[in-house]
Amino acid sequence: MTRNKLWGFLFLFVVAVVRARADAALLLEEPYGGFGEVNPTGHAAIYLPRVCAAQPTVLRKCSPGELGSVISRYYKLAGHDWIAVPLVAYLYSVENLEQVPGFANVEAVSDLRDRYRRNHLEALAPDGPHGEEPGGEWSLLVGEAYDRKIYGFQIETSEQQDEELIRMLNEQPNLRSRRNLANFMFSHNCADFARGIFNFYYPHSVHRNLVADVGITTPKQVANSLVQYVRRHPNLRFSTFLIPQIPGSRRPSQRVNGVTEALVRSKKYVVPLAVLHPFFAGSVALLYLGEGRFSPSREVKRFPASREIAALLDSPQENLPAAGQRELPKIESF
Repeated sequence: MTRNKLWGFLFLFVVAVVRARADAALLLEEPYGGFGEVNPTGHAAIYLPRVCAAQPTVLRKCSPGELGSVISRYYKLAGHDWIAVPLVAYLYSVENLEQVPGFANVEAVSDLRDRYRRNHLEALAPDGPHGEEPGGEWSLLVGEAYDRKIYGFQIETSEQQDEELIRMLNEQPNLRSRRNLANFMFSHNCADFARGIFNFYYPHSVHRNLVADVGITTPKQVANSLVQYVRRHPNLRFSTFLIPQIPGSRRPSQRVNGVTEALVRSKKYVVPLAVLHPFFAGSVALLYLGEGRFSPSREVKRFPASREIAALLDSPQENLPAAGQRELPKIESF
C-alpha cells in the first residue's frame, strides 16, 4: 500500500468516525508471529468513538473532534483488567495522523512504541533498572496496525448507553483478579471482555459457541454473534470496515480461526490427531463444518461501510479535501 493510498484510507476512516453518532465497534485482529501460530484465534478489542481515556484506566466522554479510544484486556497489564488508549495511538503508536508512516520496519515500530510509552504509558510500563525499554504486554496496546490486519464490526449505541458504560467501568475495580493463564484463556480472555461490553449494550447479543469453540469465547465468535444479532434485528444500524496492516519487514498477519477451525486447518495438529485418535479428529472436523465456518473477510464485504464512508467513496476525487499537500486517492472498497 502506497503512502498516499494509506493516507486516503485513514482520512476516510477518521472522517467517518468524527461524523458518526455513538457507536461501538469490535476490532477483530488477526494473529501474528510465533504465538499466533500456536494460538491462531487472534485478539478482540472494543473501539468506542464517543468514549475517551482521561487516563489509561479512567474513561470520560470525548470532546468535539476527539476520535475515541480502544479498550482491551490482556493477561498482564500492570495488574489492571483493561486499558484504554486513543484510537490513533492504538493503531499506529503516534499522536496524530500526519505522523503515521506508510512503511515501517521492526526497528522503526519499536522506536515509535517506546516513544509513546515514555510520553503516555510510563506509569504502566516504567523503564527498566538501567533505563531500558521494559518487557511485557504493554507493547500490544500501541501500534497494532503494524503487526496485523484488523476487521471492524460497528453497531449503533446511544449517548446515554455510552455514559452508563463510562460510569460502570470507572466505578468497578479495574484490577486483575488472581487467575492463572488457563483461567484467563478459558473464561476471562480478551473476547470475554468484548462479550461483556456488547452484552451491556445489547443483552444476550453475544454468546460463546459451545460446539465450534468448545465453550471458549473467541474473537471470531464475538464477531459472528454480532452479525447474527443484527440479522435478527435489521432495524439496527450496522457497518463494517477493514484496517490494513502497515507494510514493512514484518510478515503479514495470519488468518483468524476459531478453536475447532484451528485444529482442522493446521496440519501440525490435525495429522497427529488423525493418526492417534481418528474418531476424535473426525468429530472435530464435523464440529467445524457444522458451526465454525464464519469468515470475517466475507462478512466485511457483505455488510456495507457506514453511510459516511459510503458517501465519501462515491464522491469524485476532486471533492475530497486535501490533507496537507497529499493527494487522496479514491478508495474503492474495504
